[in-house]
Amino acid sequence: MTIRAGLVGLGKIARDQHLPAIAKTDGIDLIAVASRNARGDGVDNYPDLGAMLAGDSGVDAVILCQPPQVRYAAARQALLAGKHVFLEKPPGATVSEVDALIALARRQGVTLYASWHSRYAAAVAQAKAWIAQRKVERISIQWREDVRHWHPGQPWIWEAGGFGVFDPGINALSILTEIVPEPVTVLSANLEVPVNKDAPIGAAIAMATASGAPIDALFDWRQTGPQTWDIAVETDNGSLLLSEGGNTLRLDGEIQMKAPDEEYPAMYRRFVDLVGDRAIDVDTAPLRLVADAFLCGRHCPTTAFED
Repeated sequence: MTIRAGLVGLGKIARDQHLPAIAKTDGIDLIAVASRNARGDGVDNYPDLGAMLAGDSGVDAVILCQPPQVRYAAARQALLAGKHVFLEKPPGATVSEVDALIALARRQGVTLYASWHSRYAAAVAQAKAWIAQRKVERISIQWREDVRHWHPGQPWIWEAGGFGVFDPGINALSILTEIVPEPVTVLSANLEVPVNKDAPIGAAIAMATASGAPIDALFDWRQTGPQTWDIAVETDNGSLLLSEGGNTLRLDGEIQMKAPDEEYPAMYRRFVDLVGDRAIDVDTAPLRLVADAFLCGRHCPTTAFED
């Protein structure tokens, strides 16, 4: 059976990533779009999710690409209508929202999928297998992007619940919690918040594995030029560097893998399999680390930022 999908929120990420990935994935077709400001080509178009569900759209699954502040209400509406749900990351604005959605999906007997796309980067699985055979001694994360390039003119991302620099930073945390074979906890955090924004533009986080290995993460949204997405792991038997968001792997300085970005097609293949089994795949570990950073972090005012 081919999944008939409706996409909600036709913005930059949906156009750049979701539409091409759906087009190249067997077992799923896009038949409808719900968007306030855009229209999809060759599909039924609706002003919002409610109209899509109320109309004769015929969708089996709903893909939610709106800002996280409104994702819970939309996901709940879709689940109550008996639809399978694909959540763009982060899966919600709070951990409690996501927990409530998991419980509802179970009651409804439908699929709920939290799509941590960076976990599907080409070298992540190999890195995980390599680390599993060693003792982690230290991890350093550098995740620096240019917000003006990735989220131009999107005020929601600077509002409460919009995550700020944790919107990209949670990608690093999703890889971290995938490749480290034990729980990670937050010890402290410094959050740089522009005086004219509600969400941080920079963050320095101290974490640790359950066995005590230190983890330092630096997230910054002010980097211009080449972007930095690096995770360095020191172990009792060699070092590992994941770079380019997890698509390049170096072991002891030597390149072992360098592959193109195919994260979203891999996620859609996973979603097709989950729907076939009516299964749930929602890991809240990356979201909990962000929540903990906000709970124990020092909020440090910094220069006003205009994008």
